[in-house]
Amino acid sequence: MASAGVVVKSSGPSAGSYPVGRQVADSATITLRAGDKITVLTDDGTKVMQGPGTFRVGEGATRQRARFSNLTRRNASSRSRTGAVRSAGEGTPQRPNLWLVDVTSEGTTCLYDFERVRLWRPTAEEAQTYTVTNSTSANSLDVTFAGTEAIRALDPAILTLSSGAAFTISGPTSPEMDGEGAAEDAMAENPAAGQSAPQSVNVTFALMPQDALTGLQVAQALAERGCTNQLALLADVAEAEASR
Repeated sequence: MASAGVVVKSSGPSAGSYPVGRQVADSATITLRAGDKITVLTDDGTKVMQGPGTFRVGEGATRQRARFSNLTRRNASSRSRTGAVRSAGEGTPQRPNLWLVDVTSEGTTCLYDFERVRLWRPTAEEAQTYTVTNSTSANSLDVTFAGTEAIRALDPAILTLSSGAAFTISGPTSPEMDGEGAAEDAMAENPAAGQSAPQSVNVTFALMPQDALTGLQVAQALAERGCTNQLALLADVAEAEASR
């Protein structure tokens, strides 16, 4: 079969013709209009095409670099890493590895292993607790991040994730706030703390194929499973590296 890349980012007048997740053959020629920008992951790397102009998908791809490799590395989520990458143009902290579960991210999250799950929070300035609840069984687990800790493991003996199952992640709350009086005392000491109320996000999990090893294979699997937030982060990092 002919080699094919996958569209991971698309904007401009032609975005409808090249939606995220669409596969395009390396031999394909794409004509873009002014304002178009299409990013494709191929076997050879990242191809960023910006209109107006005509481009051959399989020519001139930029090989992925260390930042992209760290983002997609399968075993990196098991390490106690606290760094974060930034989303393009906004400076918003994003998970440093795709296989960490962002406790603030709604939608479907793809993972390789449901027995070794690591939760990640984008803001790590103080101790906070998040509650993970199975939407069907109502089984739940409180996960407390200590101090400036950004990553915590989810105990599979207490709460096990599964493909297709729906969960709710709620928080953050302060682990010291065990009652109404404690919350009021904390508010008195730090009035600004009351400006960030606990919120809930609905998350569904999907299992990644174990043979998805390359950047292209990862992108294809994420797109097929609807893991759009992870695919968007992958696209941002790939595009940033290709533009250097």
